[in-house]
Amino acid sequence: MRSLHVAGVALASITLCGIAYLGFALAAAGRARRRKVPDARRSPAVTILKPLHGAETELFENLCSFCEQNYDRFQIIFGVHSLEDPAVTIVRSVMERYPQLDLELVVGSVRKGRNPKMAGVAAMLPYAKHDVFSIVDADMRVRPDYLQAIVAEFVDERVGAVTALYSGSPRGGVWSVLGAMHINDQFAPSVLVAASLGPMQFTFGSTMAVRRDVLEAIGGVDALADHLADDYMLGALVARHGFRVALSPYVVRNIISEPDLAALWHHELRWARTIRAQRPAGYACSVVTFPLPFAIALLLWPGYTLTGTILSAVALTLRLALHRSMQQLFEHPARQSAWLLPVRDALGLAVWAASFFGRGVRWRGVEFPPKG
Repeated sequence: MRSLHVAGVALASITLCGIAYLGFALAAAGRARRRKVPDARRSPAVTILKPLHGAETELFENLCSFCEQNYDRFQIIFGVHSLEDPAVTIVRSVMERYPQLDLELVVGSVRKGRNPKMAGVAAMLPYAKHDVFSIVDADMRVRPDYLQAIVAEFVDERVGAVTALYSGSPRGGVWSVLGAMHINDQFAPSVLVAASLGPMQFTFGSTMAVRRDVLEAIGGVDALADHLADDYMLGALVARHGFRVALSPYVVRNIISEPDLAALWHHELRWARTIRAQRPAGYACSVVTFPLPFAIALLLWPGYTLTGTILSAVALTLRLALHRSMQQLFEHPARQSAWLLPVRDALGLAVWAASFFGRGVRWRGVEFPPKG
C-alpha cells in the first residue's frame, strides 16, 4: 500500500509540474503573439544557402517561396552532393522559372567532418557573394517578407545570429498530423519557454542566419562539421563568442510528411537523442511537458480518483488553450486535431523514455555517437 501511495504522490507531483509548465507556456505564447518585427535601418545583401538531399515533399514549392522575396538584393545557392540527386531536376526547374534572380547550383561537398549537410555548406560558401548568410533546410517554406524580417534583427550590432520558430504543416494522413503536432504543440512552446528564461543559445534548421564575420570568428563551418546538431552548435558557439542569438517573431512553415508510424517514430527518436546529447539535464526535465498521460494515470490510480479528476481537467483545459494559442501564433486555419492531444502527449512520452535506451543516431548513412 505504501508503494502505491508513493507512486500516486509521484504521479500527482509530475502532473502539477506539467500544469505549471503549460501555464508558463501559455503566457509565453501570448507574449510571442504580441512581438513585432523591428524596423530595419538598412537592408544588407543576403546569400541564402539551401543544402538539399533528395526530392523532399513539395520541394519545388518550398524553393520557389524563397525566390519570391520582397527584398532588393539576395542570392540563393542550392547545394547537392551529386548530379544523380533527384533534387537537381527540381532545382533546374526553379532556375528556369526565375531567370532574373541570382541563383546557383553547386554540386559536390567538402568533407571536413561527419556531417553531410555541413560538407555541402562548405562547398557552397566559396560562391557566396554577400556577408549575411541564411542556411535553411529543404523542407521549409516562407512568405515574401521572410528576408526582411530576419535581416531586421541584425539592426542590433550585438546580434551575431538570427533564428526563427517554425510550425508544422502536415501533408498526408494521421502520422503527418501527429508529426506536425509534435512541432506545434510540444517543441515550439518549449522554445518559447526557454527564450523567456534566458538568452537564446541555439538556432534551428528553419533559419540559421549569421554574419560572415561572426561565422569566421567561431571557426567557420569546420567548427560544425562533426556535429549532427549543427543548428544547436551554431547558436552555442555564437553565444560563447559574446554575440547575441536573436529569435525572430517570424514563423517559418515546415512541410511534414510521415508515411507511417515507423517513420514518425525513428524521426522523433533521432531528434530526441540529439537534443538529449546536447542538453542532458534539460532534456530529462522535459518529461513535465507531457502532463496528460500522468494526469490520466493518476485518475485511474487507487485512492486518487478525485485528485486525478481535478488535475486531468486542469491539464486538459490548459493543453487545449495552449493548442489554440499556438494555432493563432502560427496563423493556421482551424484544424480538427485537438482530439489527438492525449495521443500526441502519450507518443511524446514514449519517445522521451525510449531515447534513454541507446545513445547513437544514424542520419543519411552516418553514425553519430552523442557528444558531451
